[in-house]
Amino acid sequence: MSGTHPLSANEKRLRFRQVIQRKSLSVMPGGFSPTYARMAELAGFECFFLAGSQLSAFLLGVPDNGILGLRDVVDHARHMARVTPMPILVDADTGFGNAVNLHYTVQEILNAGLAGLQIEDQEAPKKSGTGAGRRCISIEENVGKLKAAVAARNELDPQFVICARTDSLGSEGGSFEDALARCIAYARDGGADLVWLNSIRSLEQVTQACAQLPVPMLASWGGPKPTPSLEEFERRGLRILLHPTIAASAGMQAAWQLLHDMKARGSQAVNEWAEGVARHPAGAADLKKLFNANKIREIEERCLPESARRDYVNTSGGHTPLNKK
Repeated sequence: MSGTHPLSANEKRLRFRQVIQRKSLSVMPGGFSPTYARMAELAGFECFFLAGSQLSAFLLGVPDNGILGLRDVVDHARHMARVTPMPILVDADTGFGNAVNLHYTVQEILNAGLAGLQIEDQEAPKKSGTGAGRRCISIEENVGKLKAAVAARNELDPQFVICARTDSLGSEGGSFEDALARCIAYARDGGADLVWLNSIRSLEQVTQACAQLPVPMLASWGGPKPTPSLEEFERRGLRILLHPTIAASAGMQAAWQLLHDMKARGSQAVNEWAEGVARHPAGAADLKKLFNANKIREIEERCLPESARRDYVNTSGGHTPLNKK
């Protein structure tokens, strides 16, 4: 567990509510693994997103097309929540069914120790939130689903955050006007604590949405590059700027490039990559800190008889010199 005083699930939820309710912008990176969440924590971020698209890609090796199941998400989310005091927002897709299914989805994810979940308004089987072929259910049906989510949450912990996402922008028959109307209804009538207007495409849309919504707004940028500055988003009232796949996407692209380079140039490519890592201001990833490796020795020294303890002085691994603790 990260740190000497790990937070309870309820404390993480309270922390997440503080993040979304304050009058300043927070940046939320995302990915799929506990390691990426720890990296984000050590880099100084306050919260993290478990992206369903990345779970589909890295856990199952399939497209983001509603193939993931509830158990895939819950089990992986539990691992992530265990290793960091950061609040984790979980991508729960469409809730794996209708309002009845969503009731159980909320309670399963809440019981796994997470800070909140997002529910999107797509028709099943859902599509990637940034891909073609999306179709949304009616506002009325999704409001009912959100009411079920809120009621299920309130039975266990009212601090758990329900985020309502609309994928109307870019969907069949969708528009910004429809997306905004959906967000307002999801907050006002469905009881969502936070709304996510997915793939928002202009700063003017950010301004209009933040001014009209009764709850804080999260957004992922779907407009032209470069992405506007954090100051621009904050000035318009946005509370969370989400980069939902950034950690996993960066890792995947780096591996893609290095593997192709290694195939073409062999050890020279590997050596140049290692030199580049050493030159970077952040340096190499500190694996001991990421995985809290010293905890193993602490437990061994506290609980094992001396005869059963391992020799960390006269043994080594890989390129680690002897006597280096």
